[in-house]
Amino acid sequence: MKEQNILVIGAGGYIGSHLVPRLLESGYKVRCLVRDSKKITGESWFNSVEVFKGDILDLASLQHAFENVNIAYYLVHSMGNPKGDFAKLDRLAARNAGKAAKGAGVSRIIYLGGLGRRNLPQSVHLKSRHEVGNILRASSVPVTEFRAAVIIGARSLSFEMIHHLTNRLPVMICPQWVITKTQPISINDVIGYLVAAPDIPRSVDRIIDIGGPEILTYRDMMLTVAQVLGLKRWLIKVPVLTPRLSSYWVGLVTPIPIRPARALIEGLRHETVCENDDARKLFDIEPMPFVTAVQKALSTVLFSDSIIEGFVGESVIRQIEPSHILIDRQQLTVNAPVKVVFDVFTGIGGEKGWYYANWLWMIRGFIDEIFGGMGLRRGRHDAATLSVGDSLDFWRVEELETAKRLLLRAEMKVPGKAWLEFEVELIDQHKSKLTQTARFYPRGLLGICYWYGVYPLHKLVFKGLASAIARKAEASYAN
Repeated sequence: MKEQNILVIGAGGYIGSHLVPRLLESGYKVRCLVRDSKKITGESWFNSVEVFKGDILDLASLQHAFENVNIAYYLVHSMGNPKGDFAKLDRLAARNAGKAAKGAGVSRIIYLGGLGRRNLPQSVHLKSRHEVGNILRASSVPVTEFRAAVIIGARSLSFEMIHHLTNRLPVMICPQWVITKTQPISINDVIGYLVAAPDIPRSVDRIIDIGGPEILTYRDMMLTVAQVLGLKRWLIKVPVLTPRLSSYWVGLVTPIPIRPARALIEGLRHETVCENDDARKLFDIEPMPFVTAVQKALSTVLFSDSIIEGFVGESVIRQIEPSHILIDRQQLTVNAPVKVVFDVFTGIGGEKGWYYANWLWMIRGFIDEIFGGMGLRRGRHDAATLSVGDSLDFWRVEELETAKRLLLRAEMKVPGKAWLEFEVELIDQHKSKLTQTARFYPRGLLGICYWYGVYPLHKLVFKGLASAIARKAEASYAN
C-alpha cells in the first residue's frame, strides 16, 4: 500500500469510475466523494474504497471527506446538472473544493479539464473548463491540470454522440464544425496520465495538454468509426446548421439530451489540439492511434469475436452504453420457489423446445439457415445441465449464476448483437419474481429497422415465453 491517501471527487462519473480501480491496483488507499452512493454500489471496487457522501456545491458537507488526504482528483462538472447555469455551478464547486483542500492540508489537486486555444475566444463549455483550473489554482493548493479533447471510450459522452450519429444515419447533413480539428485520446491513455501524475514531481503546477498521436477533423473521426463498424457513410457539409439547430438534430436522432449536446457542439466550433508537449517530456506514455482507440471502445459491439479482448469475467452488455440498447422486458410473479423457476428456464431449447409458439422458433431457425446461420440444428450440449460457453440452438451461454440468472448471446444472423436474459428473485418461500429481458444493439439503420419491423412479433413471442415459463414452473411445483 502506497503512503498517499487519495480522494476522488466524482468517482461515480465516467472518468472516475475508470480511475478508481487503476489507483487501487497501484496500491493507493482510495476515498470517494459522491453525492449519491447508489451510483457506485454496483462497481466491482466498491468494497475496496472509503465512501463519503457529500455535495460539492455544499461546502459544509465536504469537511470530513478531505481529512488526512494527500492528493485529490477533481473530476466533476455541471454540464448535465438541471439546476441552472452550469458555468456558475462549476465556479461554486471549484471554490468549495479549493477551500476544503486548503483547509485539510491537501498537498495536490489533480484536475482533468478541456483542451482549447489559450488566447482565443472559447465556447461557454471550454471557457468553464479553463476557469475551473484557474479557481483551483487560486486556492493556493498546488495543481496539476491535464487538458484533453474528445476522449475515446465506451460511455464517453462526446464519443457516444459520434457513435450514435455514425451508427444510425447512412447520410449525414453536417454543419461546418465537422471540419474542425481536434486531437482525440483514448480513455486508457487519459487514465494512464492521471495515475502516473502523483509519481511525477515535475508535473506539479503545470497545465499539461494530452492527446493522441493524430490531429483529426470530426469528419475524419466519424468516417473511421463507420469503417470500424463496417458501415458506409456519406457526410454532406452545409453552412446553415447552427449549434442550436445541430443540438436539436442530435436530440432527435440520438438519446443524448439537448442541453449537454448543445454545450458539446458549441465547443466543437473551436480547435482543440495540444499546445505543449509536456506530456511527452514528463511521462513514459505512448498514446495509441485513433483507430486502435475506436476498436477498443467498440470492442463489445463489433461482430468478430476475435476482436473482443479484456472483458473476461465482466458482462459484455454492461460495457455498452445503455442508450444504444433496445429492450423488451417481461416481469411476472410466479407461484413457485426460485430453484424451480431457474430449473425451468435453464431447461429451455433443444428437444424440449421453447415452451411457447415453438413453430415460430422453428421458422426463425429455418430463415437463419437460409442466410448462412446454424439455425436450431445444434440443440443443447446436455439435456439436463448448462455451462458457460455451451451452445443452445442458435444461442450461446454467456453467463450463468446458479438459482439466479441465465444470459444467452444470439448467434443467429441478425443486423446487430442480441441477448436474452432470464433472472429469478426470491419473494418468499413459495413465490418468485421472473424477469425476462431481450436486448438488441442495432448495427446501422438496417438494425433499427429490423428491431422495429419484427417488434410486434417479438413482443408476442417474448410475452408468451415468459408466461409459459411461469406456468411450467407452477405446474412443476404443484406436482
